[in-house]
Amino acid sequence: MADETIGIVGAGIVGLAIGREITLRRPGTRVVVLEKEDAVAQHQTGHNSGVVHAGIYYPPGSLKAQLCTRGRSLLKEYCQDRTIAYDECGKLVVAVRVDEMARLDALEKRARENEVPGLRRVDHTEIREIEPHAAGLAALHSPETAITDFPRIARSFADDIVAAGGEVRLSWPVDGITTHAGKTEITSGDRRVVVDQLIVCAGIHSDQVAKLAGDRPEPIIVPFRGEYMRVKPEKAGLVRGMIYPVPDPRYPFLGVHFTRRVTGVVEVGPNAVLATAREGYRRSDLSLRDLAGIAAWPGSWKMARQHWRTGIKEVRGSLSKSSYMAEAMQYVPEIHASDVYRSGAGVRAQALDRDGSLVDDFRIHRLGPITAVRNAPSPAATSSLAIAEHVVAAHFG
Repeated sequence: MADETIGIVGAGIVGLAIGREITLRRPGTRVVVLEKEDAVAQHQTGHNSGVVHAGIYYPPGSLKAQLCTRGRSLLKEYCQDRTIAYDECGKLVVAVRVDEMARLDALEKRARENEVPGLRRVDHTEIREIEPHAAGLAALHSPETAITDFPRIARSFADDIVAAGGEVRLSWPVDGITTHAGKTEITSGDRRVVVDQLIVCAGIHSDQVAKLAGDRPEPIIVPFRGEYMRVKPEKAGLVRGMIYPVPDPRYPFLGVHFTRRVTGVVEVGPNAVLATAREGYRRSDLSLRDLAGIAAWPGSWKMARQHWRTGIKEVRGSLSKSSYMAEAMQYVPEIHASDVYRSGAGVRAQALDRDGSLVDDFRIHRLGPITAVRNAPSPAATSSLAIAEHVVAAHFG
């Protein structure tokens, strides 16, 4: 119906992409995006590595794999249309030890099933032709893996919504959601908005906002801080594009890697350290409420029992720049701890099930007139336009 009002909680790249898609598919529909911060893209969208993924890692047939492939194509076209930086500088996924070769083989099989464009296997000589200062036994080269400016894209999505007659209301933290007689009321203090349909895309707070809407608690969000090092300008030229390790299949994290940004700087990271606050971008950030929520969830203790050794390793790297760079130097030996300095950090909203499993695919719940995007992990930014298509098609038919 063209006279509907549709609300969206969260002005990250996914929420804004969904809002934009609604304006395209349902002209005349009033879209109202509600965001607790005073600007869009202030959390995961504004603190990620800027990588446009090509689909190497994801289980064939999974929602992740499907939406990544479609999303990358849509995003590239959007950036070209809006003259937003989009650089296909390419990625190497490098095996540096013999015991990693079987995992590289499995990754190659997965990537080919996902039809990653231009993918090829290269040996140590070809690694040097692509990245002259990289080391490794063998690698997968993905020439169409790209870098872009996701906060700029998110701002553009917001502009598209406003241009279509919608609203993006900033400094509007949601504290109540009530559905009655076919309408949903969203409150923020004494302010209120009444909508016909509501979509929750609250990222790091997705479980809390979904709970306000009456959704079940599972999965909860556990925050992992990812810290970056920045390579000093005199050594930044040693990396042309992206150099990644072969990921550990036990984890949804891709490991510490080298990434060139569209600004020309080169960063190393991120690691993955359990944060002590949902918005714990600094080690000193602490929320007793957030920690109590994590401790009360039975899956948290099961996760800790399974992965405590890895957790200790990540904390060691967080505290020591030398430890952090010891692993990274396996891939670019000429960049030492003295060649980097601490840069920013992001917080990953990692969904965790009751059994201690780290949720590694998109998780979307439907609650009558409310859709809750409970888990939208990487490559959510890459996939944002495809996620929008998927959610809007499922929600509105």
